[in-house]
Amino acid sequence: MNSSRSIRQNARPDVLPNFRNLGIVLRILLISNGLAVLQAIQLANAWTDVAQRLMQIAALLTPVLLTSLMLLWAAQPWLNRLPYRQGALAVMALVVVLTLTIYEFGGELYSPAGSSKYYFDEARYALFSVMVCGILLLYFRLRTKMLSRALHEARLQILRARIRPHFLFNTINAVLGIVRAQPKKAETALEDMADLFRMAMSDARDLVPLSREIQLSKQYIALEQLRMGERLSVDWQMQDVPEQALIPPLLLQPLLENAVYHGIEALPQGGSIKINLRRSGDELRLTVENPCVERGTSASGSHGTGDFQGNYESERSTPPAAGNKQRSNNKMALQNIRERLDLLFDAEARYQVESGNNFYRVEIILPYVKERPS
Repeated sequence: MNSSRSIRQNARPDVLPNFRNLGIVLRILLISNGLAVLQAIQLANAWTDVAQRLMQIAALLTPVLLTSLMLLWAAQPWLNRLPYRQGALAVMALVVVLTLTIYEFGGELYSPAGSSKYYFDEARYALFSVMVCGILLLYFRLRTKMLSRALHEARLQILRARIRPHFLFNTINAVLGIVRAQPKKAETALEDMADLFRMAMSDARDLVPLSREIQLSKQYIALEQLRMGERLSVDWQMQDVPEQALIPPLLLQPLLENAVYHGIEALPQGGSIKINLRRSGDELRLTVENPCVERGTSASGSHGTGDFQGNYESERSTPPAAGNKQRSNNKMALQNIRERLDLLFDAEARYQVESGNNFYRVEIILPYVKERPS
């Protein structure tokens, strides 16, 4: 049994943010300090007083924020087992307790002589910590719901990309051409095609074993080689790739499809697609490189997942014969990948792209997530 989660057609259940994720931690720090700046402006009597107010707020906010993040990091496995409401209440209670504890131990730093009595300051800071927690949890909840639409739409996009009339037509005709002369090869091709469509129409998961994705990609390449013959070849390079590694489903296959239709197929002599899979520490690197029609200029770049779509479209030249339809399919596939990487891994997933005069290379870097033993 692996650690992947099922993608259903109904809405995803509410879950607490992953406090062990670097992107989430950075967002918490930025939003919390942004709220502190707004409070400092509200309390200040003049612009010259803003800095002093901000320092007073940061004196309590900083230790509370850092301590909370460390404790939430340690408590993440326990929080994952709680329902969303109980987990949210637990997070708020933890932050309130830490705020009051640090306030009391701070002594005169936070409550100088002559300050208000009757525990007004304690109640005010406790209320403020609850408000900040509520804002952060609401932000991550809304963000997850917005991005989760990409996962629900991904299955439909995959279906449209896989069940394309020209793909089905070419595959069936390729099989018909060899069914009498090479019946065994034709039978194998039909089985591969059935596996591809079964994958597209099955109940997908957020993460699947890398070995399964490799097998599916090889079946897809086998179908394309049946159609293109010796014009298409693939060089698989796998270095220290653990079998228990998990990746988003249909992450590699769309890149191969783009390499075939926008690279190899446009070359009269064909070419070879280079696929490199390797583990580097806590990261998994997937690289797909293909030759393409020579262009007069070259460009290269390195971007985060947020710029995936725009840079691919701007740097990649589509052969004139391909037309707008292929550019639209390319846009759909890469938008799909970008949204899923952003949702599943946030800032911990990124890509690097390099486009030269006669080649195009895409490298996806994502955290190494391994399959848990049953």
